[in-house]
Amino acid sequence: MPTNELTKDDYQLTLFDALLNARKKYGGKHIVLEDIERQPISYDRLVLGSIILGKKIAKFTAPKEHVGVLLPNVNGVAVTFFGLQAYGRVPAMLNFSAGLRNIKAACKAANIKTILSSRRFIEQAELGSLIIGLEEAVKIVWLDDIKESIGLGDKLSGLWSAKMARSFYKKQKGGGVGEASKASDGDKNKITPSDIGAILFTSGSEGVPKGVVLSHQNLLANVSQIYAHTKWHKGDKIFNPLPVFHCFGLTAGMLLPILRGMSCFLYPSPLHYKIIPPLIRKVQATVLFGTDTFLTGFARQASKGDFESLRFIIGGAERIKQRTRDLWREKFNLEICEGYGATECAPVISCNTPEHNQHGSVGKMICGIEHRLEPVKGLDEGGRLFVRGENIMQGYFRVESPSVLEPPKDGWHDTGDIVTINDEGYVTIRGRAKRFAKIGGEMVSLAGVEAYASTLWPEHTHAVVGIEHKTKGEQLVLITDHDEANRHDLSAWAKTHGVPDLFIPKKFVFVEEIPMLATGKTDYGELGRLAGK
Repeated sequence: MPTNELTKDDYQLTLFDALLNARKKYGGKHIVLEDIERQPISYDRLVLGSIILGKKIAKFTAPKEHVGVLLPNVNGVAVTFFGLQAYGRVPAMLNFSAGLRNIKAACKAANIKTILSSRRFIEQAELGSLIIGLEEAVKIVWLDDIKESIGLGDKLSGLWSAKMARSFYKKQKGGGVGEASKASDGDKNKITPSDIGAILFTSGSEGVPKGVVLSHQNLLANVSQIYAHTKWHKGDKIFNPLPVFHCFGLTAGMLLPILRGMSCFLYPSPLHYKIIPPLIRKVQATVLFGTDTFLTGFARQASKGDFESLRFIIGGAERIKQRTRDLWREKFNLEICEGYGATECAPVISCNTPEHNQHGSVGKMICGIEHRLEPVKGLDEGGRLFVRGENIMQGYFRVESPSVLEPPKDGWHDTGDIVTINDEGYVTIRGRAKRFAKIGGEMVSLAGVEAYASTLWPEHTHAVVGIEHKTKGEQLVLITDHDEANRHDLSAWAKTHGVPDLFIPKKFVFVEEIPMLATGKTDYGELGRLAGK
């Protein structure tokens, strides 16, 4: 049952403490992880594997070092994540689809000297050239080699530490974090809930990626907030195809089920539309996370019985289109619960639930979040959303000043989103502040114009950007995969629906496919280049 409250006991601890608490509460034999190899991992195995791997990593890293993690959604990414936690290292989750330039920028911003990866993954994903480029700036350590180096002595030592995990971790938290640690450094190496728990990175679609610094408390608070927001069942199995370098995939898709006695199935790519639906049926998943793009792909390829085990679907990261809702409702009798978040908020801010689902909104705010709306000149409705709470990041790391924390002013995070909140508390996103164009003195929502095109041509995908115009300030450009889209038809639709002609793009750009980021978000940086920005 949802509790609608955030208790300090749930988040005033470290991530590894939270894992040990979950093992004690739900039982060491409880299965919490599974992936495409179909070798389930229990709490006992997760703790044991984390301690053994973490000790190996601690030999060539320093206490509190930011260690890059370049891995897909497999069991090994969870073991690596908690292995770093066990010895007081900080996992920095790198987006392997971001390209060499952006990954190098991320490494510079967070002062990452070492990246953990897998040869098997790099070969299968054909990322060899990326690794060659990264090796110019950082050291790549292969987890395949570490695994081969684990001997009987490592396993026996790990078994003892895992059995005495509380005592083992108490020593690590006190500053005894690795063989290279000196006694005199103990105090500064102590691990506390307010220390950095993980570093994630903004997409870089609107510029160079920034490091988002999340403490143990930030992540655990958001896990508690999500858990309190709706009804979860102990037997729930979350199917998570969203990469864990994306905060939604990490917090909701991996940490929530592991730390709350459920289980998660990690799948390495959300783009496998034909493979995922029958796999959901096979593993009997009850909850699915996805973006509008991915959910549409799953639904189109699925057979009717593939989703019979699902209790509900949560969609985020991009707006859920009405055609996507209709497809899921008509084909599978399932409703999508749309949510909203930001990496800086660890990430969930609000979400619809099966019990309270208002279409068009992104649900009610989760517990423990303060908010305020600041007026935006030129807009009569809504305001720019600022939020504050235990889940709000410690701050940014920027390329210009690596590892120098830039905290949010007075704890308030500027989401950059224009929203309205109705009397029932439902939040509706009107658009990003950056995604409004000023045309002839009018503020035009680019997301709104995209919605007009989607209404007229629902079977296709559309995106709108604003580019500079000599006399009107800005000009709208529609980028679409529909080669028969034209301004005449869109203007005629607008006229019959009371939409001013000012809101209709004059320039159309046709592409085979709208460029997307690996997270499922539209790549507006690339779209700007296509539009001639």
